[in-house]
Amino acid sequence: RAPRCREGCVSRSSGGLQGFRGGMPVASRPFIYRGQGFSLRGEKGRFVLPPSFRKVIRESSEDQRVLCVAKHDRFDCLTGFGLSRLDRLEEELDREEDRAYQAGRPFDRDTRSAQLFGFQEVPFDDSGRFILPDFMVELGGLDDQLFFQGGGAFFTIWNPEKLFAMGPEWEAAKAACRAMMADAAKPAKGRGKSGGSK
Repeated sequence: RAPRCREGCVSRSSGGLQGFRGGMPVASRPFIYRGQGFSLRGEKGRFVLPPSFRKVIRESSEDQRVLCVAKHDRFDCLTGFGLSRLDRLEEELDREEDRAYQAGRPFDRDTRSAQLFGFQEVPFDDSGRFILPDFMVELGGLDDQLFFQGGGAFFTIWNPEKLFAMGPEWEAAKAACRAMMADAAKPAKGRGKSGGSK
């Protein structure tokens, strides 16, 4: 049963913020990752989360500075999300299993569950600086540059070269990535390798 509260109050739900009017739930605002971002590897091997993504992660994780990172199941990149998504992973499994059944495709729930719940929790500081575990860097084919692409309930984390190898449906993301790479290279001229963190 949904908790009762005063007019216009807001509480946490599994997917976002749950609003109440007259003691009854009226809407659920999911946590959405949109837009793009870019980071160079900085000192101590740290990258920087884009501010807009950082804000959503903290909102979705009850202000905890924790980035959840996993290997994308189809693309050569990583996915990132906040802790709120955990409550919906079982629902996601059910949907994927239903789609596979309707399409007559096999579905290994145990394997897919291990993929979804095998993410890493990576802490970041107030400036968004974080260090990816070496094995996650290897899984994602990452190097010294990261491109972040909003994807709704999660975002993807790319090595730009891997992104550029994608098909034409990714042209908008590729263009954004090239522009951000060029912007990041400008202040780096004349002072060696520079990253998104200090």
